[in-house]
Amino acid sequence: MLLFFLSVCLLVLLFVNNPRIRKSSLLVTSGASFIFLVVHWLVEGYRIQLLFLYGFIILMFITSLIGIFIKPRVVRNVSRMRRVLGRLFIGIGLMATGCLLYVFPVFNLPVPTGELKVGTQAFHFIDSSREETFGKTAKGKRELMVQVWYPAQAGTGHYASFIPDTEILRYMAGNYGLPGFTFQHLQYVSNHAILEAKVSSKQKAYPLIIASPGFGSSRFLHTTQAEHLASHGYIVAVIDHTYNTFATEFPDGRITTDTTNDLFSPDQDYRESRSIRDKLGEVLTKDVIFTLDQFELIQSGQIPSNLKGRLDLGHIGVFGHSIGGATAYDASYDPRIAVGIDLDGGLYRLSDREGLQKPFLFINSESYFEKLKMVMENRVYTDEELKRMDSTREWEDQVTEDKKLELDRMRLAADEGGQILYIENTEHLNFTDVQFISSIFNLLGITGKIAPQRANFAINAYMLDFFDLYLKHQNGTLMKGPNSSFPEVNFVKIDEL
Repeated sequence: MLLFFLSVCLLVLLFVNNPRIRKSSLLVTSGASFIFLVVHWLVEGYRIQLLFLYGFIILMFITSLIGIFIKPRVVRNVSRMRRVLGRLFIGIGLMATGCLLYVFPVFNLPVPTGELKVGTQAFHFIDSSREETFGKTAKGKRELMVQVWYPAQAGTGHYASFIPDTEILRYMAGNYGLPGFTFQHLQYVSNHAILEAKVSSKQKAYPLIIASPGFGSSRFLHTTQAEHLASHGYIVAVIDHTYNTFATEFPDGRITTDTTNDLFSPDQDYRESRSIRDKLGEVLTKDVIFTLDQFELIQSGQIPSNLKGRLDLGHIGVFGHSIGGATAYDASYDPRIAVGIDLDGGLYRLSDREGLQKPFLFINSESYFEKLKMVMENRVYTDEELKRMDSTREWEDQVTEDKKLELDRMRLAADEGGQILYIENTEHLNFTDVQFISSIFNLLGITGKIAPQRANFAINAYMLDFFDLYLKHQNGTLMKGPNSSFPEVNFVKIDEL
């Protein structure tokens, strides 16, 4: 922002009429701007969004030096039109730069509200019992990268980057149909977790929560949720489901990308598509169960880690977003898992078994709840609506049948002590940290009208309250019903389902 301010000052100085004052002022301001520019490059590195600004500062500095120290033999008269057009071009360039800085900012993630510091570390797990099946050229065993956030001892250390694996940023941009350099600036965003910090000594052990991201997502896009829970006394492990993320980088430098989406085709009928989704879901569920197995080995010391002996494996929860929410539900059939949360995700493998008889919290976006509401009210799409949706009546009828079964499962989970909520003015990606990255996602309609900070605050509050209630046997105030502090959060009554 300082470089941008200095660039605006340079533009303003071009309008000063007194030549002597203009030259000296431009030299001082452009010199200071150039020094800050060099420091910026050395400390932070370049940013694509600032290319015009870089060129303008360098040009003004060189021009000022020439004007002060080199006496021109011939004074060139530049026409008024050229001066006006030149300044107009600079003004438009700076306005465009300002827009890019607004749309793609180097932002600050929300500060965790708990009293504990947060540490983080990554684990590379290899499941020797499963062959990899998703990658086009995949061979060998199923591998996972898992990021862990945990309560940390106060002290010094380096804070982790929001997305430390910078090589994957171009794949993230491609996932949203944007040029590869679009999110290059995210390497300068820090989180609130200290790398490899010591585990907090405040408690002997902390409950474990395992998290599952959605299609084309990443473990890093649930940073704020993980940090928030860790600051309140949980160890949170977020899985990168290999080939289901936009990209995952392994310790040896290999990068895998999202190929599971290739399993689906517009030519498939609903039953075929559902079958493929169920098979994919089964793999994701096994990822969660395998990860839980690895943390049992970490707890016993068979896998070296500073988390040895610090996991409360008698109190385990799960959560996930989108298909990751369905994964959290499906994994909760494992008797080791006590409770779970589904963030805006439809369920899979519903016909494989009876409903889950454990407390489960469903937090939905308003748009997804509206779809469920249509099923609850037995509404039928008109031909015009089907045409607008580019869908068929046969397809939507089968979706409705699945949603009815899904509602039955929600009702059963609510009977067991869970809840079904939806948050007004939210869309699907308000449940991830994507909402902080760019306002362009709001324009595209994949995040809602609600302010990102507010959406994150509400979601974190209800997640924490639910886990506290069932894993720590405390709090639970928000689970009792509507709360005036969160007017945007709506409870769905069980008898309405």
